[in-house]
Amino acid sequence: SAHEDQTGSDSQPGTTVSTAIVTGGSMGFGKALATELATQDWNLVIDGRNRGVLDEAGHFLESIGSGKTHAIAGDVADQGHRTEMVDAAVEFGDFRVLVNNASTLGPSPQPSLGDYPIDQLRAVFEVNILGPLALIQLAVPHLRASRGTVVNMTSDAAIEAYQGWGGYGSSKAALEQMSKVLAAEEPDITVYWFDPGDMLTRMHQDAFPGEDISDRPPPESRVPAIIDLLTGGFPSGRYTAEWFLNRSAVK
Repeated sequence: SAHEDQTGSDSQPGTTVSTAIVTGGSMGFGKALATELATQDWNLVIDGRNRGVLDEAGHFLESIGSGKTHAIAGDVADQGHRTEMVDAAVEFGDFRVLVNNASTLGPSPQPSLGDYPIDQLRAVFEVNILGPLALIQLAVPHLRASRGTVVNMTSDAAIEAYQGWGGYGSSKAALEQMSKVLAAEEPDITVYWFDPGDMLTRMHQDAFPGEDISDRPPPESRVPAIIDLLTGGFPSGRYTAEWFLNRSAVK
């Protein structure tokens, strides 16, 4: 039968397992997204700076789907670490999605720009814009070949003027402009810059030290929006979780 003709040695009939890199995949939104991809049997490369938390996330992800997970401890600001992640994704095969989710808020409580320590601002830009671009540069040849997708996680702080958000916001504004130009330059790659909105995450808590932010939605509630984005054939551009969630509510 046709079914028998398609069957590989130990793989499912006629299927190729795709691979995604999700930076900052050990907690928060990154882990929530990686969890959904794992249930859809993707191979995953995730990273994080806390090895214990990361290893726990890696074991969990492997337990919920048939795909493999490679959890690599490190910082996206480090070139050796970035190379290791892309090498792992290429080794898994069919590398087609890169999600630049890892980012840093900077000092907490957040200083105003008039007092912002430049060395700390430089560190924010290293993680939020230079690291993601350097990772994209390593991934581009492979993503061109797979006609793959880059998702750069952004924020309304990139386009609105919130007092105290000058460091983080300007780094995300740079990430958005970089994403736009990348989309113009790379016709074979789809580039999304995606704003998940406020979420109940550790970084969001750091932005509001001592405040109760328990009214913010959990990261898991925003994952269906990014899955819709990744699977919906949308053109390159800026998208918000809110738009997708409102769209599905209208349906």
